[in-house]
Amino acid sequence: MSVSQHDRQAAITELLTRGVEALYPSAEYLRERLESDVPLSLYLGIDPTGPLHLGHVVVLGKLAAFQKLGHRVILLIGDFTAMIGDPTDKTATRHSLSREEVRVNQGRYCAEAARFLRFDGENPAEVRSNSEWHDTLTFERVLELASHLTVDQLLKRDMFERRSRERKPIYLHEFLYPLMQGYDSVALEVDGEIGASDQTFNMLVGRTLEKQLLGREKFVLTTKLLTDPAGRKMSKSEGNVIWLSDTPDEQFGKVMRWPDTMIVPGFELCTELALEEIEAIRNELLGGANPRDIKLRLARAITARLSDEEAAREAETRFLATFTEGEMPEDAPEIAPEDGETALDVLARSGLVSSKNEARRLIESGAVETDAGERLTNPQASAPRSSVLRIGKRRFLKIR
Repeated sequence: MSVSQHDRQAAITELLTRGVEALYPSAEYLRERLESDVPLSLYLGIDPTGPLHLGHVVVLGKLAAFQKLGHRVILLIGDFTAMIGDPTDKTATRHSLSREEVRVNQGRYCAEAARFLRFDGENPAEVRSNSEWHDTLTFERVLELASHLTVDQLLKRDMFERRSRERKPIYLHEFLYPLMQGYDSVALEVDGEIGASDQTFNMLVGRTLEKQLLGREKFVLTTKLLTDPAGRKMSKSEGNVIWLSDTPDEQFGKVMRWPDTMIVPGFELCTELALEEIEAIRNELLGGANPRDIKLRLARAITARLSDEEAAREAETRFLATFTEGEMPEDAPEIAPEDGETALDVLARSGLVSSKNEARRLIESGAVETDAGERLTNPQASAPRSSVLRIGKRRFLKIR
């Protein structure tokens, strides 16, 4: 086997395993297609409901891996479906967006996605919008598509089951969302689709429709979700997100606030570090290595991927200077916010300020900063969680 063949086989194996949750119809089926050297067409659909975040990097990186192997990749902007609102994992009705809100969000996507995908040169990634076909879809066609799904199938979705059990409303437009997203596969006539595992149901609807309407076997690759210890995904919906538009200091600081259990999954899903090196890191942690030192490597790798190497090094230097290299005393006080407490309440209760009035003045003047580089300016905002606050130049408060 030549070196190039060996490298290709290794790339295919990593493509099918790294960060992968499931493969439909099977891993064997997709491996056979990939090894045939016949270019495949596949897409990743993203609804422009807000800026891109670290969760998108996982699937964008997987799409980029297909592109590097010579396959035709499509970034599908769900400008039509974004106006419906994806009900995935939502226990309450999601706010629908206007066309103007969608347009504003959509404008940022290509520039941010260009950090991972090639949109020019040989085999460029395509950008499509699903309003191309949904805007002209007739009601007769919608009824025809609906005949391929049963109400029972939809009611078995976890979020609909929970809402039904809790007697919360399920609106018809939410029921139709999987149908509309599934039809994207038919309109694009692709060989496959990739997406996060929380999109499995929607992607399998597309697989069913494409098989029944076009006679095509569409593969589906789902990626693992990066979750915190409570099982909540890192996303805008959960409020624990790292935005691509964050400053390098914010990106670095947010990773440093992750619990230790997220270190190894973070390397696997959010960096390009070789799997062998990640396994070595796992063994280091099991062997008693300091998680903080390894988390610094993770924060540097993620920040470099979202920004660049120089920005990551500078962010690390500032982080260390501010929060670890002698400026923060070992005996810095700690406090656990109580339910409903504001930033003002916590600062006043910490004993580091003389009164609530002083706490208010410090916050409103921008003198209170988190270890992610974010300045607190609203005294009535909810108290930050799992952070280190710097008050002025020399006072520090650890938030548990």
